[in-house]
Amino acid sequence: MSTRISRLIFTGISSLAIAFSSFAIDFEDAIFPELATSGRALAMGNAYVAKVDDSSSVYYNPAGLGTVRYPHLHLSNIHFEVNKGWLKTGAGGPITDAAGNIFKGFSIDGTRELLKDNPGNISHSRFNFLPNFTARYISFGYLLSIRQRAALSSEPGAQYEYAWRRDHGPYVALNLSLFGGIFKLGASVTWLMRKEIISQSDPNTKIDLSEGDYKKGSAPIINAGTKITLPVAWLPTFAATMHNATEQDFGNASGAGKPDAIRNTMDLGFSVTPQIGKVIRWHFEVNYKDFTGEYSDVSTSRKITFGSELDIARTFFFRLGYGDGFGSAGLGIKTRKLEFDLTTYAVDNGMEGYKGNEDRRFAMTISTGF
Repeated sequence: MSTRISRLIFTGISSLAIAFSSFAIDFEDAIFPELATSGRALAMGNAYVAKVDDSSSVYYNPAGLGTVRYPHLHLSNIHFEVNKGWLKTGAGGPITDAAGNIFKGFSIDGTRELLKDNPGNISHSRFNFLPNFTARYISFGYLLSIRQRAALSSEPGAQYEYAWRRDHGPYVALNLSLFGGIFKLGASVTWLMRKEIISQSDPNTKIDLSEGDYKKGSAPIINAGTKITLPVAWLPTFAATMHNATEQDFGNASGAGKPDAIRNTMDLGFSVTPQIGKVIRWHFEVNYKDFTGEYSDVSTSRKITFGSELDIARTFFFRLGYGDGFGSAGLGIKTRKLEFDLTTYAVDNGMEGYKGNEDRRFAMTISTGF
């Protein structure tokens, strides 16, 4: 009798363990709450709330539109990134297999095939496309963002876990600058249409999803922000951004139901920008992501990010950062017609503290226009 009870207890505990480990993969919204990330920001540890002064102000801090230097029509504002696991499973192996495997890496079932042959890896990819017009005080455009993450443990009997999300919709942002630009306010609204799925399956079974398997919904998502820049040496700047400021939930649900609501989080930032010579500036910034603690299951230490940017003649940029427990770096070139950034950064796959498992990523951002 006691043996039977012991088995029942063991089975119950095992079931709970499986339940809590299910769908452990997610989209890291606590550390990267922006609907569309910036390669420039990621190179700086994603510490960008106070510095932001370009079209990415829409999602990092709309108050940053008050420091946009000149109008720009971005015709091909593209951000693309993959991680080391994606490169290993998709581009590794014989060159004759690489072309086909790369395309597999952009689909849920194709990634399953790749991870089945390379267990113990996490595959990540993200593609953003944001054509827009941005000038001082205003920005409007269209967002398209596709993200995919997948993992397969090397442990026997492990399930293939995957998460896929597509966001798209038009947006507009406005800024108000007061007291000679010392105090700035801004807000953006995106009519967001989201389609996503987070699930798991047997790694040996082909995945054939229908539209009814995805959660779908739409909502007006408002971001609001403020910046205070003191008119003294080094331009100390205090900033704050609130994501989904009006706590809108998704409506017009279809498929498997509405997506989970975007949490109402607040990011804080502080920066200084010393002038070094006539054409060189060196920016330093620290951010506290999710200051209000909406993601209580993510360690506070992971939400503190640091970044710096060496600006030479507002044309050449060298960036370093520290976010989510790992270093980041990047190079950038900016002219009237071209903006180009190369970035590497990493996230921590663990839930607590620093140095869980490094997920190293590589990104390229290019924007052309006039």
